[in-house]
Amino acid sequence: MSAGHPAPLLLLALLVFLASCAGSWLVMRWLKRRLILDHPVERSSHAEPVPKGSGIAVVTVLLAGWLWLGTTGASPPETLLICCLAFALGSLSWLNDVTHLPAALRLVVHLLIAFVGLQALPDRGQIFQGLLPVRADEVATLLLWTWFLNLFNFMDGIDGITTVETVAIGCGLAAVAVLTGVGSGGYLALVVALAAAMLGFLPWNWHPAKVFLGDVGSVPLGFVVGWLLLLLAGRGYWAPALLLPLYYLADATLTLGRRLLKGERVWQAHRSHFYQRGLGRDRNHATVSILILICDAGLVGAAVLSLWSPALGIILGVALIAGLLALLDWRARAVAA
Repeated sequence: MSAGHPAPLLLLALLVFLASCAGSWLVMRWLKRRLILDHPVERSSHAEPVPKGSGIAVVTVLLAGWLWLGTTGASPPETLLICCLAFALGSLSWLNDVTHLPAALRLVVHLLIAFVGLQALPDRGQIFQGLLPVRADEVATLLLWTWFLNLFNFMDGIDGITTVETVAIGCGLAAVAVLTGVGSGGYLALVVALAAAMLGFLPWNWHPAKVFLGDVGSVPLGFVVGWLLLLLAGRGYWAPALLLPLYYLADATLTLGRRLLKGERVWQAHRSHFYQRGLGRDRNHATVSILILICDAGLVGAAVLSLWSPALGIILGVALIAGLLALLDWRARAVAA
């Protein structure tokens, strides 16, 4: 496959989309038969039991596509290792979905897998653009990657949110790859497959969701999306790498900081993310996910702008995030009134 030509990329996207859509439906039926359900509790954003773990289909389809790209030489050489690490994360996360593993054990494994993945980054030690010494850069990258794969899990709390976030990031990465030439090494094919896999999941995950990703979906997705962003930053395109996931980074990090200041147990489930409070009393997941999608579309534009002017791109991105967080906070109060 020639990853840079439109026809093969469109064929790849179509095949991945169809496989993800069909696979998600099949796994959903299997989860229902096995009664592997996410039962609502006080902190849940849903009212009825919903099958969780359909991320098995999404991740399997995505990694199968990436493995094919890797074995045919149509993607970066470290793709095969990243697929193996993502599979290991998915296996651990599936166990957590069905047995609830200790948080400390999961964190140790996440750090270990991110450490191994770090060794395969071609530009490791340069992610922070020379602002840190090489060793400090590597440590910071390790912690950032581990935080990112976990925040992807934390943020997957309402119908459609991680699907639209990942599709938007994938489309943004594709645009940056085309405009900069980064996609010439097979990078473009990877991000196209990512966006297509998540689009295939969208019909089942949109409000009212028929199935959830589960940890088995959100954690490996956070890992591979983090890798794609780090590859971009290592090539010097730090601004789009920061801007594209900025909503997830901002909501998760600000919420974590606020809970730490309040002395809360941050490892316990909660409903204090901006997107969770933004549901209000009407519990309209679709409205919140659409607002996030609109902001993400703006962030794609900011990422493209940052290729010519990083400062202007960052200013636009911060303004979009501030506006979205303020809107979600206003909606929480307005709908509750």
